Amino acid sequence: MNKYSVDLQKLFLEIMLTDAQSFVRVQNIYNAENFDRTIRDAAKFLTEHSAKHGVLPSTEQINAVAGVQLKIVPELDQGHLDWFLEEFESFTRRQELERAILKSADLIEKGDYDPVEKLVKDAVQISLTKDLGTDYWADPAGRINRYFNSGGQVSTGWPQLDKIMYGGFSRGELNIFAGGSGSGKSLVMMNIALNWLQQGLHGVYITLELSEELTSLRTDAMLNDMSTKEIRKSIDDTALKVRVASKRAGSYRIKYLPAQSTINDIRSYLKEYQIQTGTRVDFVMIDYLDLLMPVSAKVSPNDLFVKDKYVSEELRNLSKELGMLMITASQLNRSAVEEVEFDHSHISGGISKINTADNVFGIFTSRAMRERGKYQIQCMKSRSSTGVGMKIDLDYNVETMRIVDPGITDSGESQYKSTAASTLERIKTGSTVRETQESAPVKGTSVDTNRLKQMLAGLKSSQ
Repeated sequence: MNKYSVDLQKLFLEIMLTDAQSFVRVQNIYNAENFDRTIRDAAKFLTEHSAKHGVLPSTEQINAVAGVQLKIVPELDQGHLDWFLEEFESFTRRQELERAILKSADLIEKGDYDPVEKLVKDAVQISLTKDLGTDYWADPAGRINRYFNSGGQVSTGWPQLDKIMYGGFSRGELNIFAGGSGSGKSLVMMNIALNWLQQGLHGVYITLELSEELTSLRTDAMLNDMSTKEIRKSIDDTALKVRVASKRAGSYRIKYLPAQSTINDIRSYLKEYQIQTGTRVDFVMIDYLDLLMPVSAKVSPNDLFVKDKYVSEELRNLSKELGMLMITASQLNRSAVEEVEFDHSHISGGISKINTADNVFGIFTSRAMRERGKYQIQCMKSRSSTGVGMKIDLDYNVETMRIVDPGITDSGESQYKSTAASTLERIKTGSTVRETQESAPVKGTSVDTNRLKQMLAGLKSSQ
């Protein structure tokens, strides 16, 4: 039996006719199609008349136009109005959900599965606007403390980055690390993941490129301060160290999903993981954004601007929905290859993902820098801090792939200079190649010509 009979639906309309404020308060969820067809014309006339003339119609008008006899409800008090708002919200949610299920059945029959979850989710989440937001002037200390303490700033494990981000990353935000091919996007995410695990946070690493085994092996190296070659020689010792470390760290799952997966695939996995383990996921790493496809729109994988726009919006919504820390990565385009400082034009796919993300960082490195154990992170965008344009230098161990913060001096500055150009200069001047007295170049030339002649003569005489 339908709880919301025609008589009850008529009462909803009569209460709205009697109390105009009640009608106004339900406008964000009011849909005449939800009413029984015998009184649907009256529901339509009610909203059409008020929209056109700025006043509710009389009962006589409704009867004349729609053929439905409604009456004014006498002696409405606040209790009656509260009941109406609660019941009308429940009625609307039920009707919208029923229509979503029927529409979903048609979509499933056609093999179009992606919109189904969104249809049902939107229907279930229907509600009246009851939250009036934050009263700015009331309890400012409590408001500030809520921002900094309610799942807010979580340390990245790199003090310099925490400093420019006012404490770290926040739940519900989308953070993107952008780098060229082979720049270490995955390594940066793995290192931050390990930092968070060692803080006791629970996390998931979604890889759309590397295998679960390789991702895990790299984490083994970082965790145990060992190279992968050393791990291969001492598998049992490594396994023991990992088990011991697990006692003090948060839970961690590494999951491979095929390229062109969608946010729904990620959402489904996260929900299944939380159901099966009973563990609330604190953070998720997605390696990486460019390999995902959107759910809310059908676009060509070649249309990077539109594709990345929808994907980044859906990722950010997922982060908000689940209240978790989220980091992903993106490619830099070819124009960034010769650059030492990045800007928005260097992001593959264009500005769409930059506009959506809360924080965007460029990864600046080179083969020479990695060999010298250096990485640089450049802040390209930040909604929550004034760190845009700032750079931090990190130490990198080429054997263990561990990236650590070298620390901050007593003056609050990084121990290293903060420009990419200076980083390159330090590497050039710090070359491990030593010049002998014999081979010292003549001033004004790049090669010792006498030494070269001797070498050539030696080659000839040996032939």
